[in-house]
Amino acid sequence: MTLTTIDAGGSPFTVRRARRADLGALIALIAADALRANDDSVAPEHLGAYERAFEAIDADPAQTLVAVEASDGAVVGTMQLTLIPGLARGGAARLQVEAVRVAESARGLGLGTAMMRWAIERARESGAALVQLTSDARRADAHRFYERLGFEASHVGYKLFF
Repeated sequence: MTLTTIDAGGSPFTVRRARRADLGALIALIAADALRANDDSVAPEHLGAYERAFEAIDADPAQTLVAVEASDGAVVGTMQLTLIPGLARGGAARLQVEAVRVAESARGLGLGTAMMRWAIERARESGAALVQLTSDARRADAHRFYERLGFEASHVGYKLFF
């Protein structure tokens, strides 16, 4: 299902809900992340876990797993959006943005900026009071990118891995 078309570098890109057939391309985008090379893998033995995760995300109406498609049909971007209802901030909803990736071949066109601006607008349209995301502390370039879009480093995040 096409959600919108965005322009980056003078070219149109289709933003749509990811389909099961996109799973290989999405995994490849996520696994190409040098910081996550040990966690994310395109190895066949991981496929079952990715398939189960995709099915759970796709079945949840609060989730939108995005595939960004170039005019040649190649999936060159992805992100996962989660609308989270909450009691804080007067019962405000928030949009969580996760796993933002742009293929190396599409970097430098402004595609990441166009994707994030679209996500921010989607949050407004859904009535969310804020957009939030986390970024690995080692990603200085990503931090500058998000700050240029108006995000503030407002919280300290913690994770407990199992």
